[in-house]
Amino acid sequence: MRIPTPALSDSESAVTAGARLLQHEHASRKSAERFAAAALETLLNAIDANDAETGAHVRRVANYALIIADELALDERTQRTVERVALFHDIGKIHEALFDIIHDHRELTPAERREILTHPQRGADVLSPLNGFYPELPEGVLAHHERWNGTGYPRQLKGRHIPLSARIVAIADTFDAITFHRRYSRSRSVTIARDIISEGRETLFDPELVDLFVMPPVFARISATAREVSKWTVPVHQRRTGQDETNVPDISFRWRPGRRGARGRPASDSSRQRER
Repeated sequence: MRIPTPALSDSESAVTAGARLLQHEHASRKSAERFAAAALETLLNAIDANDAETGAHVRRVANYALIIADELALDERTQRTVERVALFHDIGKIHEALFDIIHDHRELTPAERREILTHPQRGADVLSPLNGFYPELPEGVLAHHERWNGTGYPRQLKGRHIPLSARIVAIADTFDAITFHRRYSRSRSVTIARDIISEGRETLFDPELVDLFVMPPVFARISATAREVSKWTVPVHQRRTGQDETNVPDISFRWRPGRRGARGRPASDSSRQRER
């Protein structure tokens, strides 16, 4: 004998419909987040394709910035913001108006130098369509050349008015600019880079971040990472394949050479975070 299924009350039906709606909204949100992450990965590919040297530079900066963020014991969300700002801080430099200027070996004219100063704004403009998913990203990119004493650009922000992600990236960017050989500058030792950054304490850089950066255990991590990333070759991006879990980027896409830790971070960093 077939037992009839009891009819749902109006309140039960409403709860069931609400649960289904929430589930649908959650799935839609995840899909949109994956689309946004795919857009970031595409932009990183564009940096590599247009200027492999810059592609390698931003990855090195991201490594150093994540070490600082980890040592600050920042929460996962904030560390992801630091990571993204580091990876895209120089995206404005691949703009057609700046590309030839940056890659010309001759001395720049005053007008060309003024053009170079526009790259933070150009980068923020490129990233602004993703503001709904990564609201801190354009702001961090815009501010990565601001200085603690207000002498930076483009808005002459001062002190803690500069986003934390930009303050961290400023130190990591300076360290890489000093220690890595490029067309227009010879590399210098990590010790010299540390001393130069120390000299910028309270003028160019956040003094608390500088104090953390030069602490022996932290600087040892930075130095070890510098030795590792100096071995990277360009282009350093490896395209994802169908063997990945879902064949689409995860929320924080992988960006290091080869497959390392989950979500783009070395396993050692992930384990450090779990231990806290």
